[in-house]
Amino acid sequence: MKKFFMLLTALLLTMSANAQFEGGKKYVGASLTGFNLSYNGLQELRLGVSAKAGYLVDDNLMLLGEIGYEHPGKDLSDMLSMSVGGRYYMEQNGIFLGANCKYIHESSYNDLMPGIEVGYAFFISRTVTVEPSIYYQQSFKKHSDYSTIGLKIGLGVYL
Repeated sequence: MKKFFMLLTALLLTMSANAQFEGGKKYVGASLTGFNLSYNGLQELRLGVSAKAGYLVDDNLMLLGEIGYEHPGKDLSDMLSMSVGGRYYMEQNGIFLGANCKYIHESSYNDLMPGIEVGYAFFISRTVTVEPSIYYQQSFKKHSDYSTIGLKIGLGVYL
């Protein structure tokens, strides 16, 4: 009997977590990047914040829009960015795969950077997640100086 209740509890928990990735749900999120957790050829300390909004167009498939601000440290000027992209969630475990295209504006240059991301949506409540992810952004301007690999920690709300 004890095994039956444990199995039933695990099944109910799995069903509630999977229901968050259903089509028609909305997503709002924010993330921190940096704290020396990203690296490219020109910058040492890089600190950034971003705000995201998304919509699950189908089960496990989300379209995302994002705006961000980054302070690259050293003597470089601050950057503003806008991106559009998507995520695919593996509902069995909460891992997501993402792809995006980011436009970056700084006082001395503009760049268009396609990127990829792998992360995990860890539910701390029924609708709120902590989302650590690893990302890579490829620069078209100058690969060795502006292409970036890093880690970001996000907080998401599924409505």
